Amino acid sequence: MDVSKYLSNEVRKNLKEGIEDAGGNEVFFTGDIDEKGLVVRAKIGSRGTENTVPVNFFDACESSVLIHNHPSGNLKPSDADLAVASKSSQKGQGFYIINDDASDIYVVVEPVLPRKITKVDAEKAGEYISDGGRLSKISENFEERPVQIELLENIVKTFNENKIAVFEAGTGVGKSFSYLIPSVLWALENNERVVVSTGTISLQQQLCEKDIPFVEKILEKKIKYVLMKGRQNYICRRRLVDAASILDLFEEDTQELKKIAEWAENSATGSKSDLSFMPSENVWTKVNSESDACMGMRCPFHKDCFVMKVRKEAAGANLIVVNHHLLFADIQSRINGSGYDDAAVLPPYRHIVFDEAHGIESAATSFFSESVNKFKIYKLVNPMYRKRKNNASGYLCTIALLSSEEEKADNAHEITVAIKNSLLNVELAAKDLLGDEYTMRLFEGTARNFGPLLVSLNELIKNISLFNDLVMQIMEGVNDDDKDVPAFFEAKIILRRLQDVVCLLKDFIVWDEKRDCVFWVQKKHLSPAMIKEKDDENSDYFTFTQTPLDISKLMSSGVFEQMESVICTSATLKTGRDFNYWMRRTGVNYSEWERVLCGEYTSPFPYHKNMLFAVPSDAPLSGSMEFQQYIETALSALIQAAEGRTLVLFTSYESLKSAHKTVSLKLRGFTGRIMKQGDDDNGKLLDAFKKEKESVLFATDSFWQGIDIPGESLSQVIIVKLPFTVPNDPVFVARAEAIEKKGGSSFMELSVPEAVIKYRQGIGRLIRRSDDKGVVVVLDRRIYEKRYGQIFIASMPDCKKVYEPLSEITKKINAFIFE
Repeated sequence: MDVSKYLSNEVRKNLKEGIEDAGGNEVFFTGDIDEKGLVVRAKIGSRGTENTVPVNFFDACESSVLIHNHPSGNLKPSDADLAVASKSSQKGQGFYIINDDASDIYVVVEPVLPRKITKVDAEKAGEYISDGGRLSKISENFEERPVQIELLENIVKTFNENKIAVFEAGTGVGKSFSYLIPSVLWALENNERVVVSTGTISLQQQLCEKDIPFVEKILEKKIKYVLMKGRQNYICRRRLVDAASILDLFEEDTQELKKIAEWAENSATGSKSDLSFMPSENVWTKVNSESDACMGMRCPFHKDCFVMKVRKEAAGANLIVVNHHLLFADIQSRINGSGYDDAAVLPPYRHIVFDEAHGIESAATSFFSESVNKFKIYKLVNPMYRKRKNNASGYLCTIALLSSEEEKADNAHEITVAIKNSLLNVELAAKDLLGDEYTMRLFEGTARNFGPLLVSLNELIKNISLFNDLVMQIMEGVNDDDKDVPAFFEAKIILRRLQDVVCLLKDFIVWDEKRDCVFWVQKKHLSPAMIKEKDDENSDYFTFTQTPLDISKLMSSGVFEQMESVICTSATLKTGRDFNYWMRRTGVNYSEWERVLCGEYTSPFPYHKNMLFAVPSDAPLSGSMEFQQYIETALSALIQAAEGRTLVLFTSYESLKSAHKTVSLKLRGFTGRIMKQGDDDNGKLLDAFKKEKESVLFATDSFWQGIDIPGESLSQVIIVKLPFTVPNDPVFVARAEAIEKKGGSSFMELSVPEAVIKYRQGIGRLIRRSDDKGVVVVLDRRIYEKRYGQIFIASMPDCKKVYEPLSEITKKINAFIFE
């Protein structure tokens, strides 16, 4: 082989000198290659004997090629050489053997050539949204925003320098363009893929239907982009046909299944969101796509598969828009063995933009939590086997007819009865345990009380395991030629999920061996309609949940360490003056500090003119008995002062219901509608609130963030209490205890910063456009009278502030809004 094609002259000289210094013994080198594959730098990693040399794996991790010499001049690789070469090839590294003067070379493995990266010109990228740039020529209401340009240029820097960016961008900055333009330029210049992950469906739709097409116009470049949803959002044609063929099992679902089948015939996407009606969960889960029910190439509908169609589009896309949940599903798959170089749930990628990044911890906590209740277990067991009036039916009966173990199906009835009896005992034990409480955590302080419930769970585990074993034995008796029947695939799905249930319940039993998780039980109520639908005489049921105590290390190892660049942006990432809380909770703080960029890009909106902040100085403290009565009186006065146009945000639904009832009676002559969350679907309530200018909406959690009501329909946001997490939330309490055990203050390190971010989201509902004008009223005077209240106030935009009696505040509110 021509050594000059692989080693530069300088490197050959250095290798020869290194071997001579080692007395002609074997020497292990690592090398770096240029874009043509020529080794341009070499470093000694270890020295050995005449016949062997140890591999310096630490140095090897960072190199392009591994090089060592054979003093004999025979460059044929030994078995040990081939083993190391095989391992290095998995990382794309080359493996070379040379003679002592580096005049001859044997290339065992060719290295993967480094990618040629074209950096994006930050200044030119910023010009697109500057005065005289392309955006100014195609936008009627263009106004240059220096803060938007600055944000864009720093996002370009994040891509160019493989950074992790933590950027807070206030309302009106225009952060979507600030990250989309660099993302598109980077993806097109380098033929790479960028994933944009958001927290809400509305933002995903806005990006794909409005923002990305407009960015294409700004750049005068086309990019292939796709909105990806979890496969469970798509119809499976095979499962739909199979479900229709066994309607006798699901007779109550016949009409709904027929409507879905008619829709699927002409649907271009197969997406649940495109249905003209909302299918029941019971029906949709019989016909949606499932990974473990997928027949792949063997499926008769493979060519027309909606999921395959989306995946093909995504495989060729440079920009993929997903929600946080789907991204975490992909990350989990990669952590569990899929790796980062091949397709998993998503095609491979190395660049992520997290929009609405304030919700990452919550989204990850939700995704990596596991829950089970009796209805979930019934939903799995009943389709597999059920007996009515001495007639047995279900997938197991169908499979048994094809199985050499058919006679074992006779045991199914006895085992399913045992499962139902075990569930009843579990429910009774949980009811006795919780009493009047709604949640209880399993930990040292409650372990003794959990004893009877854990005994009941053990019995349930035993019976579900017996059922799983029975199903597996019958399935194993099915001939390979018969395994394509629909019932076999459906049984596979159910069996896997029942096995997951057993694993979760077993974790409850050995909770003290899993201190990195929170185990808790929650009592829930069925509505009268749900009691009838589920044919259950008990209004209460119990959910068992396992939640990760901390997601920061998982995020660090699974996301930040693996990606070349990660951009995290939101209007609310800071608490007080820094990003420390958010970075600590999400794992950014585990990254090298020189790799992390932080920045605040303040809103260009004129808050000092358009927003009034008011706190009644005569309000009782929020923990007092008089507070509920006070807020009901105050709300009536404040709603009248603003002539409706008010969003009232609560932290308690019970408080909301009481206040809504009282205020509705007090304002019987009020012309606007006084609505409350729960009266209708959230989307319909929001639409009505936007259209009816004098209306009022009483709401809780889901309305604190992610809603957009510009204009006169919203002129007043009332925050009833500072949004501290309730002290009986088991996950929150466990996380607080973990901080205290390390010597920290859970109140200042968790309670306050978490509440500040939610508070900022709440007040952020008011000003959505530069000409919006209105009032934020906080009825909780702790914000002024407690030291920590200053953190809440410091996190707000600069605006007019009033701390006076309610009677004075109402006058100023009316004058401010209508002056």
